[in-house]
Amino acid sequence: MLTYTISETDHCRSAESFLRNLLPSASLAYLNKLVKSGHLSLNGAPVSAADVLLRLDDTVTLKESGKTRAFLAGRRPQLDILHEDHWILVFNKAPGLPMHRAAEVDERNLVELGSKLLAERDGFPGKLRPVNRLDRGTSGAVVLAKSSSSAGMFGRFVKEEGLDKLYLAVVQGRVPEEGRITLPLEGKEAETGFRRLFQGERLALVAAYPVTGRMHQIRQHFQAIGHPVAGDKRYGGRALDSYDGILLHSFRTALTHPATEEALTVFAPLPAGFLALLRELAGDGFLPLLRGLPDVPVHTP
Repeated sequence: MLTYTISETDHCRSAESFLRNLLPSASLAYLNKLVKSGHLSLNGAPVSAADVLLRLDDTVTLKESGKTRAFLAGRRPQLDILHEDHWILVFNKAPGLPMHRAAEVDERNLVELGSKLLAERDGFPGKLRPVNRLDRGTSGAVVLAKSSSSAGMFGRFVKEEGLDKLYLAVVQGRVPEEGRITLPLEGKEAETGFRRLFQGERLALVAAYPVTGRMHQIRQHFQAIGHPVAGDKRYGGRALDSYDGILLHSFRTALTHPATEEALTVFAPLPAGFLALLRELAGDGFLPLLRGLPDVPVHTP
């Protein structure tokens, strides 16, 4: 048996995503087979479903075989896949990584890296298409479609129903326990709810719930109430020398899958740099704060 203890890096990761990082070259069908056949166990009991959430210090065991050993990665893959099915991929986007290549600039970007990953693994002939987007400095869960038909189906769903999203943000100043920001943006209604999860001397961790989906909504709304996101120089935040982005993370994304009509909820573990800054902010309260993240209320206050 292969045995693993869940670290901060994998806290709030699904069993499916853990397997994908562990066996990055394995097919989707093979990963599903491992779960359905009971080869993956959590704290001594077989994992019942691929979306089971793993938490800090959990013990995960995988039945060892020659085929499984052949798929084992020597190191973590370049891209962090949170969920995959026949229609979409959900990536945990790194801070500082753009969604697309900027005009006339040859740089790493999620769409091209993701398309290349699928081409090398599965012979994927096309190009991934974003269903939703994150700003370059923002990290976390982002959905990409595998085909034009999938992009159209998910695009219609997002336009009509929207994605249920929860962000984590470190913002400046002393923040109320909860609140609602309704400042219009671009001449349109915009609304963000928030809950304070931890208050430090100069910074606070908040859960942010965007009710609408305007560009840079969370960033602009927190600047408007005098609590800009840390690292967000564009909207009044102080620079972070040790972090390649801003302290805003798309932590939880939920939707009803338009193809299967099943509920899909995806959590995105925090980046290492975000965790380090959160540890510095919370001190002795870091571990209790981290352990409580999966249980943050999912609705606006």
